Amino acid sequence: MDKMRMESEDIQQDNVAKIAALFPNCVTEARDEDGHLKKAINFEMLKQMLSDSVIDGDEAYEFTWVGKKASIVEANRPIRQTLRPVKEDSVNWDSTENLYIEGDNLEVLKLLQESYLGKVKMIYIDPPYNTGHDFVYPDSFIMNNEDYNEGTGYFDEDGNVNYQRENSASAGRYHSDWCSMIYSRLMLARNLLSEDGVIFISIDYNENFNMRSIANEIFGESHFIGEIYWESKTKSQNTKTSYNKLQPKEEMILVYSNQEKRRFHLIQLGEKEYPEKDDRGVYRKYPIEVMNANGVRGRKSMIFDITDGVSTVSPPAGKQWKLGQDQVAEYRKAGDLYIENGKAIIKMRPEYERNESTQPFWGFFSKEIGTAESAKSELKTLLPNNGFDTVKPVEMIRRLVYHATEKNDIILDFFSGSATTAHAVMQLNAEDEGHRKFIMVQLPEETDEKSEPFKAGYKNICEIGKERIRRAAKKIHEDNPDAKFDDGFRVLKLDDTNMKDVYYAAGDYTQDLVSMLESNVKPDRTDLDLLFGCLLDWGLPLSLPYTSETIDGCIVHTYNDGDLIACFDENVPESVIKAIAKRQPLRAVFRDSSFASSPEKINVGEIFKSLAPDTRVKVI
Repeated sequence: MDKMRMESEDIQQDNVAKIAALFPNCVTEARDEDGHLKKAINFEMLKQMLSDSVIDGDEAYEFTWVGKKASIVEANRPIRQTLRPVKEDSVNWDSTENLYIEGDNLEVLKLLQESYLGKVKMIYIDPPYNTGHDFVYPDSFIMNNEDYNEGTGYFDEDGNVNYQRENSASAGRYHSDWCSMIYSRLMLARNLLSEDGVIFISIDYNENFNMRSIANEIFGESHFIGEIYWESKTKSQNTKTSYNKLQPKEEMILVYSNQEKRRFHLIQLGEKEYPEKDDRGVYRKYPIEVMNANGVRGRKSMIFDITDGVSTVSPPAGKQWKLGQDQVAEYRKAGDLYIENGKAIIKMRPEYERNESTQPFWGFFSKEIGTAESAKSELKTLLPNNGFDTVKPVEMIRRLVYHATEKNDIILDFFSGSATTAHAVMQLNAEDEGHRKFIMVQLPEETDEKSEPFKAGYKNICEIGKERIRRAAKKIHEDNPDAKFDDGFRVLKLDDTNMKDVYYAAGDYTQDLVSMLESNVKPDRTDLDLLFGCLLDWGLPLSLPYTSETIDGCIVHTYNDGDLIACFDENVPESVIKAIAKRQPLRAVFRDSSFASSPEKINVGEIFKSLAPDTRVKVI
């Protein structure tokens, strides 16, 4: 029974809770005047979260590192980039709702903030493990010291980013680089998760502590659901360094959710899930245990004779049964009690024999669902010469998707790698008739010219990932000939903005310059480029259906049956404007150069006011 508070609401703590909902990394603990702990705001961190530049101040352990504030600034910094469609690399472009995005995931996550804000049910990431040899993403907040960069090999001799540079453990920024890289990306990823969204983060021992600390800040420590231990290895590593430390058999998967108490789907038990039967059929036998009857825990009611109707047994002198008479009576009534070799035995059925139809979401994944070795062989069978040394098993990711999602949810992986997550989503959809959608994001890291993937024709990792999805879909169809699932994906590539950069003051314009600026769109951009740029600007999902048609000589694009209608032609006639307005779309967009004069633009506004007053009209 709760006591009445008998005092007014603690407005200060309510405000702290509101700030915590927006910026969990700004909440800490402090002692009040009575010495009691209460939640408080780290105002220095809050100022940094709301600032577009690095705020002066010492950075010390709290958890912090050199570059942490800069990584926050970078996550909040706006960019002038866009996503350009690549139909020729896509599969089922017109109908698919899956996305494969090529580009630095930090920039891509920024572009997805509006279109997928709070819409992603599950995120799985397998970021580069900080082993001292994996590439580190070339973020601008890491590369802020030219002399340092030259000394540590961020750039090659031609000035290009060196993705394969050594990040040795002896380097002064060994942990800082990695922490900054992951911190900014998780900040952006959190915004995309739905109210009941969940993120799974694969990590090994090198950065487990730091990853856990960072995730606690970003998602909130109370939103930590648990840690899954995956038995990733079955073979020992007999190398020189393997004698210097313990050799782990497991990798970890950290689990965080936007809900502090998050329900997961349980595994439905089937024949293949049943354990082997023992020598008594399906039963397991357990002697009824005894304990010392002396002392405060001794109870006479726990000292009694047990009979199975044929034999009788009593607890040894000075001992008592751990089970009470009522429990023993229940086992006897069910026929699960007998006497054997002078001991009282109860027969315990496995869960499925006790009418249990489900299995919980265990915090341990055994080697039966796949290991690093089996996953590598699995991928090699599907895609020889893929070049990946470390791969996650399809079954492991499929299990995570099964536990965490409904059949129509969106799953995001912004360290896509070999695209195992896409494979797992299609596999599960084929099994349960689901319509889950995946979004894969991968940096197009070039393959080495001497490598097997390069010789096989794969110029970068994205080409490997896309081909893996194509072949996986084909294999799933072969194994499940009657299954229907979305086996396609739209390819989008990160690129500079579609618009020209103009930095001229009004007094700097000349007649020649004005003629050059008649169109503010870059000459190499297509209607499809402009359309998807508008989708990002308006915060519309990138995977919905659209059509195009010709009206009075102009191409008109209709997205998701009228969420947006666009025409990017020059000199659009009034008849086309009226045809679009009569359809009353939610949004309409044209090029600035679609109209020869200001009066024509004003006329467009009047037409929409008359025929579609609720339509939002924009020009680019």
